[in-house]
Amino acid sequence: MAIPDADATFEAATPHVGRSDGETWLGHPRQLARLFSVEAWERFGFYGLRTILVLYLSKHFLFDDHAASGLFGGYMSLVYLTPMIGGLLADRYLGSKRSVKFGALMMATGYFMLCFGGPQGVPYVEFGHQQYDVTEQQVGGVSVQTIVDAGRPLTLHGQSDGSVQLIAADGHVAQTVAASDFRAGGRRSALAVAVTLLALSCVIVGNGFFKPNISTVVGSLYAEGDRRRDAGFTLFYMGINLGSTGGQFLCPILADMIGWWAAFFLVGCGMVLSYLLMHFDRGRLAGYGDPPPGVGRRSAPTIYLLSIVAVPFVWLMLRNVMTAGDAPPGDGFVGYLMAMPILGRVLFASFLAAVFGIPIWAWFRASRAEFQMMTAAIVLIAFNVAFWTIAEQAGSSLTLFTDRNTDLMLFGLPVSTGQVQNVNSITIVLFAPIVGWIWLALAKRGWEPSIPIKFGLALVGAGLSFLLLTWGGHFAGPDFRMSLWWMVSSYFVASIAELFISPVGLSMITKLSVVRVVGLMMGVWFLSFAVAEYLAGAIAQATAVQTVGGQVTNMRLSLETYLASFWTAGLWTVAIGVLLLVLTPLIKRLMHGVE
Repeated sequence: MAIPDADATFEAATPHVGRSDGETWLGHPRQLARLFSVEAWERFGFYGLRTILVLYLSKHFLFDDHAASGLFGGYMSLVYLTPMIGGLLADRYLGSKRSVKFGALMMATGYFMLCFGGPQGVPYVEFGHQQYDVTEQQVGGVSVQTIVDAGRPLTLHGQSDGSVQLIAADGHVAQTVAASDFRAGGRRSALAVAVTLLALSCVIVGNGFFKPNISTVVGSLYAEGDRRRDAGFTLFYMGINLGSTGGQFLCPILADMIGWWAAFFLVGCGMVLSYLLMHFDRGRLAGYGDPPPGVGRRSAPTIYLLSIVAVPFVWLMLRNVMTAGDAPPGDGFVGYLMAMPILGRVLFASFLAAVFGIPIWAWFRASRAEFQMMTAAIVLIAFNVAFWTIAEQAGSSLTLFTDRNTDLMLFGLPVSTGQVQNVNSITIVLFAPIVGWIWLALAKRGWEPSIPIKFGLALVGAGLSFLLLTWGGHFAGPDFRMSLWWMVSSYFVASIAELFISPVGLSMITKLSVVRVVGLMMGVWFLSFAVAEYLAGAIAQATAVQTVGGQVTNMRLSLETYLASFWTAGLWTVAIGVLLLVLTPLIKRLMHGVE
């Protein structure tokens, strides 16, 4: 499941007016073909990395689930937070085209830096004031972790209470180590970890410049009133889906067959190609996405330098997210806030300020109807956070669950863990036209559901996709692995639910917002994705299972832990969706006829 590139269907405010040079591509300005390719290669890299990142952190560096999921959530939340800054800098100083090119170079730098991950971590366990190296062996086709104690090989087997049994070669339990006395970890290169965080920081900063501005260049291709605009953005959106599908298909294969570095190198090359297509445009993009009138070129080097200087600050935020611990028991809500990473506090403070501050502003500065419409928009934004918090488990907890507790065979062929996420993009491509046709057919009869109902149905669908997994858990085999078809079915249901909410979100914001603050509301909309990504990482941390050397110590416990978490998340999401459906009549009154 992936948050849609909503900015690809939104044309940011721009003072530039597009022109047509007479050449066309599929009935659109010829330049659209180049921008289509630029975006496809960028999305190839972004989704390729997203597909394998949590696996890379847990298998290469041997981070436990808590650290890996927290870092993934922090990375994704910053990816959706920085475009607010990048879009502002482009509008006022750089222009969209230069911003896209600078962002492409920063992202390519980050991808290539990821190739230098250093040696794989060495797993160890500690108990009885001693540390033991762990080796992985295959026994009957199953991976087991063993240590050597006093010359005896002992196999590790986790128990449901968190304790670990040490099983001798003859099958008897040589020792049982209590959960409080057992600790698993990995010796890893501190330099390699620092370089990885620095690489992700470069990708985040570059994404902030690239993501909001490529669509602005697309919008500038069309003059005001050009009826081809919506269709042009639809074609552009196809580039997003083609790129993401390719990245999610190839990167896991390269990671499995050659090594992690090969996948990172491929996405880096894709990003370089994206830059080259944008830079060597043969003059076709001249006059599109230029800086605002009156802004000289002197500001650009300063912005580039400050952006590079900002990378270490992003690094510190990622490091803080990864290392922050839980609040001590009994400390209550205050303790939870104090233990929360800096990024979490900034996100929630900003989001709460917007959720309460914007309606207060509208109460004093807008009409009664405008206040009510803005309030309706804020309510729907809050429910949007709930949807994507559960949907974005795809990159973290669902990926780990797929890797650990599913039989990775489809039609008799082996499938890489990361490739399973392609079910989402394939479903979107195949069923988006069908869902769109259904809405049109219902609209002709006056039966099309309102925006709140679509949001509510999306939440119910997302919850049902998780409940479907818990049902499938009853059919797991003796190896505690489920058929991959259960994951495919879950992703399919969740993807259909996504089609109920993602295409209407931005349209809803533009329709319900007061004109003079529509930019601010769009910023809050993107902020809601950042908050959702952070919360998704926090929820994934709650599903953490005990691992040694990146492998679970008890397959049964792993399956039961994940399914219990999915059951709870699914029920809560369905309940939230039902709540929205119940509130729909009230919200519709606040919307004053907006559909």
